[in-house]
Formats: sequence, structure tokens, C-alpha cells
Amino acid sequence: MKQVVQNYKSGELTVLDVPVPGCKPGGVLVRSAFSLISTGTELMKVSEAGMSMLGKARSRPDQVAKVMQSVATNGLPATYSKVMGKLDSYTPLGYSLCGVVEQVGSGIDDVKVGDLVACAGNEHALHAELNWVPKNLYSRVPDGLEPRHAAFGTVGSIAMQGVRQGEPQLGEVALVIGLGLIGQLVVQLLAASGVRVVGVDPDPARCELAERLGAEACGDPESAAVEAAVAELTGGHGVDQVYLAAGGGSNQPVELAARLARDRGRVVDIGKCRLDLPWNAYYEKELDVRFSRSYGPGRYDPAYELEGRDYPIGYVRWTERRNLACFLDLLSRGSVDVEPLISHIADFDDAVETYRRLKDGDLKAVAVLFRYPDGDAGEAVAPAVAVPTVKRTGGATSTQARAAGKPVRLAFVGAGNYATSMLLPHLAGREGVELSTVVTTTALSAANAQRKFGFTEATTDLDAVLDDRSIDAVFVVTRHSSHAELTQRALLAGKAVFVEKPLALTEDELAGVLAAVEKSGNDRLQVGFNRRFAPLLQEARQRFGARTGPASLRYLVNAGRLQHGSWYLQQGTEGSRFAGEGGHFIDTASWLLGADPVSVYAVATAGADDLQVVLRYPDGSTATISYVTTGAPGFPKETLDLVADGKVLRLDDFVRASVHGGKRWVSSRLPKARDKGQNAELAAFVKAVRTGGPMPVPLESLVATTAATLAVPAGLAAGVPVTLAGAR
Repeated sequence: MKQVVQNYKSGELTVLDVPVPGCKPGGVLVRSAFSLISTGTELMKVSEAGMSMLGKARSRPDQVAKVMQSVATNGLPATYSKVMGKLDSYTPLGYSLCGVVEQVGSGIDDVKVGDLVACAGNEHALHAELNWVPKNLYSRVPDGLEPRHAAFGTVGSIAMQGVRQGEPQLGEVALVIGLGLIGQLVVQLLAASGVRVVGVDPDPARCELAERLGAEACGDPESAAVEAAVAELTGGHGVDQVYLAAGGGSNQPVELAARLARDRGRVVDIGKCRLDLPWNAYYEKELDVRFSRSYGPGRYDPAYELEGRDYPIGYVRWTERRNLACFLDLLSRGSVDVEPLISHIADFDDAVETYRRLKDGDLKAVAVLFRYPDGDAGEAVAPAVAVPTVKRTGGATSTQARAAGKPVRLAFVGAGNYATSMLLPHLAGREGVELSTVVTTTALSAANAQRKFGFTEATTDLDAVLDDRSIDAVFVVTRHSSHAELTQRALLAGKAVFVEKPLALTEDELAGVLAAVEKSGNDRLQVGFNRRFAPLLQEARQRFGARTGPASLRYLVNAGRLQHGSWYLQQGTEGSRFAGEGGHFIDTASWLLGADPVSVYAVATAGADDLQVVLRYPDGSTATISYVTTGAPGFPKETLDLVADGKVLRLDDFVRASVHGGKRWVSSRLPKARDKGQNAELAAFVKAVRTGGPMPVPLESLVATTAATLAVPAGLAAGVPVTLAGAR
């Protein structure tokens, strides 16, 4: 299928052939009929992509702050690689469309194949021939409503949410500053609510259009006519609400709002304009400044948008889906008219030229639609936790070696940030390795990975990959909740498997993986516990030497706060943060101590944000992992001390290491990139697949580490140590 994409680094805009997205549970696959260009938001994004790197940085100071924090935590080389990789990727455009349901995922019963729906979301309602859309981001189009009009659903919801934030009442007067696409819709919604509207825009044509659509008067922001109209309509008191629907770097809109608003009036920011509020003016009138967050309640909440969890109507009357349905209803009843806003309808194949004309000013438009092929056709108390025993029906721990000169063929399931920044750069171009197929549920991420890393094929069809006998190994680099299931399927298909941590989120999932090993006799499994492969830690362990007595190990993980919206916060589906990351640290401790833990004791601060996990080992050694989120951002992320036999090994965030004992050893004082072992781990895995030799880490150890990680919540609930029954 085809999709409009842009490379943010180079500014290149193109229509790309990408795989068809899969139809996942909880959503529908929609074939686009019309999609709407947001002439404000999208053109701003297109313009930013054409800037120099300095210009991009100046336009997004919030992203610069994140980059600087990453440098402090992960080092400059790793941050540079990650940022450049993200910039040099195709990103999608679009977020408002109408199309026909082509396939219905499990759990969906409110629409059927052939229904016409309006769709929302900058990850789901893209300028693409096909989109997968989750339940709360689509709404069925009322009978008789034209598809090209229904394509305005998302921007209509944005305007509607802004109006709701203003709380207009019958007979009030409102000022709308900025009469672009959103502003024109705000004007109509206010007029339909019984509010008298004055509009402001420097473009006379837009002012004339707004007056035709319901505004009492409109004019240039410098025009005395605007102030006169406000004075006449309000008896000199000023407007009840001001809606900021303008963009750009001028502070004129907020200054004009203060001048024309009444005492204790409301100012609602819908667009993205400069907000240097003149303190005296806003203070003296005690103006109420409000922000309107996109389409409405539910926006940016993964539980609502991706998992389909609705908010009870008694508590949240207008969610983003209800706003979408409401706007479609207003369109169908003629209360809002979007036909006059349509300046141009372009064939989807002409998308790149259309954007160019808009950017260069050759095409002056309020709203532009893309028409897709056949688009008009729609015009319609914790017990002991058992460590599962590993059983192999075939008893084999190795496979046949590859034929001399024949490359190891790899497939990737998932191509997110970690895969593209930490794994694939080490595999692309590696001698004896062929990147065969990349599989993702979103078409564009597969196409990006294929372009950047040289995969032979990109697809959304996992079954085809598992059935391909020429593929030797499958990398599972997806969301945590899918790791166990995908690992089982790949093992049963006879593939060697590299799965990113965690291997499983529950004891049942872990048991399922081991059942797949027993059933297939295939134990060719590696979990992405990479720290034991880090060169600096390997050398420090060698320098420390053998030990005779029990050891004490302390591992401080300064994890830091998660950013709002991080999928790590989706604990209901993706497990706790420690469930996702903790295996790294348990595996490292067990490797350094040369054994698997026999018990786990865990305590936490209120809210379980900061954890103390104490592991006990067969020889009496202990390891304490302090996993904290409340530390200073500038402090190193990982520090480790191992004490035994009069010796101390210290690791400082994979940059420096030292061993103190009879002889003192300190690693180089020159700053180095943090090498956490991914390259060496991948080399060991590929070698095992190529030669048929044992996997880099014994399966029993992977299982023990996973069981210990899963024992942490059981220990927190019980308040006592949890015995790992059956641990060696």
C-alpha cells in the first residue's frame, strides 16, 4: 500500500510503498476514502523538517532538553546515535480521515465490514491507503453524510473540545483569533450554541468566509472595526470568551485577548501561539486562562486510546470518541457546514506536489483533502514461587552447524527504538549475517527498518516468516506483553529465538515458553540480558579473580522518572517497570556470583516506585538491587560494588571500573562510550546459530532469572522472603 511520509532529518517528503498493517484485536482495518490535511499542524511539521539542525533545535526546545538529559544518563555517543537514527527515519503525516471498514479485529462489535467510519489519531488516521484504528478512535458515520465531510471529524473534535473549555452560554459574545481551519469550525460551533461571534484574522478572505459561516463581524487584528464591533455587541464590557486559534511567534493574540476580554473572562488556547501573558492586563481583569488538549478527554491516555477502556459517562460526559460522534452528528444535521472550507481536493498520488504547493504558497487553502482510489464508492499471601524445570523431549542443546559460507538469515519481529538503535546497527553489514525480513504491526516502521538496515523484505505477516524454512533465527523486540507468546510460536516453528527482556510477565507465560521447549525439543533461546557481555565488566570480573568465601553485591539503579505517556506506565498490560527491566540486574548479579538465586526479599516505598530487592544465593552470598526513580537525573544510572575475600570490584555506569585488593586495577581514565554488551551478546548469539553450539546463556539460568523477577511482586505482597522452589 502507499503512505505519505517525511524524513525529518533531510526534509524529504514522499509517497512510500509500505506493508499493509495487521488487524489487531480491539480495532478495525480501514481503507481510506478521504483524508484531511491540517494546513496548520502538518505544514508546521513540514516546514520544521526543512530547517537546519540548529533551526530544528530552536523550534523544539522541549526535545533539546530531553536530549541533554539523555547525554547525562547514557553518554554522548549513544545519545547521538539514537537521535540521528530517529531523525533519519520516515515519519507519518495526517490524523483525520474517513474510510470503509475492511476488516474487524476481535473484541469489536459496534461496526462491521463495509461500514463507513471517521477516524482520528496521528498514529492511526494517517495519509495512507489502509490504517488500523483502535476502538475509541473511530466513530460510525451517520447515514447520508458525505465521506469528504466526515473526514473533518478529528479537526472538528479539536474545535469542539476548545469550545467546551470555554463553557459558552446562550447570549454570550466570543472572540475567535485566527480564522484558519480550526478557527472557522470554532466560529460555527459557537454560533450553533447561541453565542455571538467576532472573528480576527489578517486575511480578508478568511474574514469574509467566517462572516458567511455565522460570525457577526470580522477584521484585521489592527483594525479599529474589531474593537468597535466588540464594544457594540457587549455594551462596552468586553467578550465573555476568547479562543486563540492562531499560530506563529507573535504575542499579539494574547495581548489582543486581554484588551478585548471582559472582567473575569475566559481565554482558551486551542492553537499553538506564543503565550507571553502580559501580567498586569491578565491580573487586573483576573482572566481565566485555559488550555484545550486536542480532541478531548482520553487523548494521550494509552488505556483509553489503545486498550479501548472508556470513561464512565457519568464522570466524563465528553470523551474524544464522544466528541467525534457529536461533531459527525452536527454535520449530518446541517448545524455545521464544512463544504465552504474545502479549497482543494487532490488525488492521493499527487500528495507530494500538493504539500509543495501549500508550503510555497502556490495553493492558498483553508482545508485540503486527499481523495483515494475508489474513495467516492463509500458515499456511505505469597507462596513459594516455583522455578519451572526445563524439559526437552529431544534432549538436544545444539543444532547442526550452518553450511560453510551460508549466511545466518535473521528475521525481526518489531522495529522500535531499542531494536533500531541498540541491536540492528550491530547486525547490519555483519559478515555471515543476512537480514531477511522485518515484521511489524505498523507498516511504516517496517519500511523504515528495511530502508535503513537493508532487510530483504518488510511485512506485517508474522505467519509467513515463521513458515519460511530459510529463516534461521527470529528476534522478538516488541512490547513486553507479547514476548512470551511470540517466543512460543517461534520455538514451535523450529527457529532460534532472541527475545528482548522480559521473557515473560507471569508464571503462566513462563510455563508456556517451557512447554513449547518441551513439545518441540527446541531450546535455542536467548534473552536480551546484555550486561554480562559488557567488555568493561568482563575485564573487571577477570581482574577480580576467583573467590573462596561468600560475597556481598550492591547494585544501585538510578532509573529516574518516566516521561508522561511512556508505555512503561501501562502496567495493566505491559507489567511493572521492574518486571520489564529487573531481569537485567538480577542476571548481572547472578553471573558475577556464579549461581542462581534461591530466595527473593523485596520491600518498596509507598507506591512501589523505589524497590529494594535482596537475593540470596546457595553459598550464602547476597545481592541487593536498589531500583530507584527518585534520584538526581545527573547521577550515573548504574553503579555496582562486589565485595569478597578482601577484594572490591566497582563498576561506574559502564564507563569506569576498578578492582581493589592485593593489587589495584583501574580502567582507563579517558571517557568512553557506555558499552553495555549488546554487540558482544549479538556476536555470541549469531555464532551459536551458525555453529550449532550451545546458546550464550544456559536456558536454566534464563528461567531462574525470570522466576526471580516474577517473585518480586509476590514478595512485596507477602512481606517475607520468597523461596525459589527448585532453584539450584
